[in-house]
Parts: sequence; C-alpha cells; structure tokens
Amino acid sequence: MTQLKNDTFLRALLRQPTDYTPLWLMRQAGRYLPEYCATRARAGDFLSLCKSPDMACEVTLQPLARYDLDAAILFSDILTIPDAMGLGLYFSTGEGPRFERPLRSEWEIRNLTAPDPHDHLRYVIDAVSEIRRALDGSVPLIGFSGSPFTLACYMVEGSGSDTYAETKKMLYGHPKLFHHILDVTATAVTHYLNAQIEAGAQAVMVFDSWGGMLSQAAYLEFSLPYMARIMAGLTREREGRIVPRIVFTKGGGQWLEHIAGCGCDAVGLDWTTDIGDARRRVGDRVALQGNMDPSVLFAPPEAVAAEARRIIDSYGTGTGHVFNLGHGISQFTPPEHVTALVEAVHSHSRQYHL
Repeated sequence: MTQLKNDTFLRALLRQPTDYTPLWLMRQAGRYLPEYCATRARAGDFLSLCKSPDMACEVTLQPLARYDLDAAILFSDILTIPDAMGLGLYFSTGEGPRFERPLRSEWEIRNLTAPDPHDHLRYVIDAVSEIRRALDGSVPLIGFSGSPFTLACYMVEGSGSDTYAETKKMLYGHPKLFHHILDVTATAVTHYLNAQIEAGAQAVMVFDSWGGMLSQAAYLEFSLPYMARIMAGLTREREGRIVPRIVFTKGGGQWLEHIAGCGCDAVGLDWTTDIGDARRRVGDRVALQGNMDPSVLFAPPEAVAAEARRIIDSYGTGTGHVFNLGHGISQFTPPEHVTALVEAVHSHSRQYHL
C-alpha cells in the first residue's frame, strides 16, 4: 500500500507527537455540500448511493477536495448490518430510516444470525477498497459501525424514536432476549469492522448514538460491555501500523471514565462535556475526539473560529486531541463556515504542539 503522506490523525489517536491538532467532521460528506446533493440525485435515493461503491467513493472524497481535512470517513450508514440481517431497511422521505420487519417476536430474535460481511455487505467492503485506492495515501481512511445497543434500538423500534418505548419494554421486561440481540449484533459488528480493516480502513469508530438515553446501570449492562467486546476482537495491527479504535456515546460524558476503560484508543465527546475537564478526568489513558456544537457552524465565520480556538485552549498543550464536532454536521451548514473552522483549528493549535 502507498505510504501515508499525512498520518497526523492516526498519531493523535495514539497520543503520539503531532505538529498541530488534526481535524475531521462527523458526517463530513453530506447534504450541506451541493456536490453531494448532485451525486445523490444521480443515484436516485440514499440507499442506492450507499450500495454503489463508485458513488460512495465519490462522495467520500468530495469534502477532501474542498477542505484541508486530516482523515476521510467511509460513506455508508450505521444500519447496513440489520439490513443484511434481513430486516428490510428503507428510507421514507422526511421520515428517516425504517425497517419492514422490526424484531418483536421471540422466534425472530432467536433466529437472528450475524451476516458474513464479505457476502451480504460486499458493497461496503468494495467501497472501502475503492476509497483507499483513490486516496492514494493522502490521508487515513476511517471505517465505522453503529454500536450493538444503537443498532438494537432501530431493530426493535423499526425506526428512530423519541421514547424508545419498545426497546425499553424489552430491555427491562425480557432482558435475556435483548441480550441475545446485542450478542449477535456485537459479533456482526466485530466481523464487519475487521473486514473493513482488511479492505484498507486505517482507523475504526463505533457510534453509540443512543446509549446516552440509558440510566447508568442500563448503560453499564446493555451498551458498554458489548463495545468492550468489540474492541477486544478487532484487528490491532495492519500494514505495519496500529489500527486505532474510537468509541463515541452521544450523551455519555457522565460515563467518561468507564468508556475510557473499554479498550478503545480514543473517546468521542459531544458538546455537553468540557474537553479540558474530560482530559483531566481521563489523564493519558485515551485520546479525546471532539467536541464543538454543530450549531456553531450557523454563526458567522469569525464566531466559528473563536469557538474552535476556545476548545483548543481548553484542551491545552500536547497531543491526544482530534478536533471534531460533537455530533454530525447539519445539512443547513454554509460550506464556507467549514473553511473557517478548518483554518482556525490548524493555525491556532500549532502553538500547543511545540
């Protein structure tokens, strides 16, 4: 494989010295970019875009053509695994993802099996390979998956939810059944991420988007242990380099110390946790990723730059920080405001890496 020209992101995740704080954005390839919207229109719909390796590669590279980002992230969706399990993923206009066959019956849950990523998710693995070739060593490629708990929420509810009533009814009323879903899904995620690593992903991230709606007792039983199991099962080294592992629980700042102990190299933070305080809490156990409120990008460029500088100042001197948003970028973000963010992070952070 081609030698990496910019490995700042990978070194920061492993808390190795860097010249500046690296930056990438959750959902950096998305609807805020007119070029993405044009490609999606050509694909016909979101799922067709995800399932075309050529188009997935095209949109993955689009933000890198605009901005001086330090990593690319595979363009895909967290719900590819339950779709491959046969739940029938589809997207309704204005309503988000839905499943034709949500898990409600015991026999459906007992029959659940982990899909072979090289078979049922071949389009994702092919996209990883194609993106890696197209990057040609410019920046690292991030692979990802949803967490077992977050995937289970969608699989039981059949869609997104404000209350997660069906999920919590099963979690508290039939915990063994719910653990079975998590067990199978954790196996599936581990195989899926390892297949992405084999195909060329140089770092991997687990998105626990809905873990923050649990109580602490439930989080420590139904979410974190399964992510820890995934971390332990991931390929640690590929092409002579360590493959860093990131875990992100939205709303999980109160459990930061627990998450830092799950075997990951970096913990993603949303914007509700001060990153300087988070650094004091975890010390040198893990790197930290985050954590600007995505809504800041609606403000004028000078305000965007000021907030980026404040977060960098809060983190302080030394390595171990990957700048990111605290959640995915909004489709209504002015693209030029992202330019201001990237320039501010790269220029202001250098004083902390002397």
